[in-house]
Amino acid sequence: MATYRYRCAECGPFDVVRPIGTAGDAEPCGSCGGEASRVFTPPLVARTSRPLARALGAQEASAHEPRVVGRVPGAPRRPAPPADPRHARLPRP
Repeated sequence: MATYRYRCAECGPFDVVRPIGTAGDAEPCGSCGGEASRVFTPPLVARTSRPLARALGAQEASAHEPRVVGRVPGAPRRPAPPADPRHARLPRP
């Protein structure tokens, strides 16, 4: 189903939902019964945001071509010692 927009000279714009390709050049207005002409509008095509598209692309690529790791990743770095010397006496996790 597609939404088609018409404009009545008396009442203004209104939408009509019909199967694709069945809209006529004119449609009777639901309010006043006058003839309303069709207004051509761009199609309502949704776009995927760039971050989501990148994530979906990576997911799709990894399903067929998983990345091969050549070596074990390095150990996580330890946090820098605290600037206050009193904090050095506190227990560490």
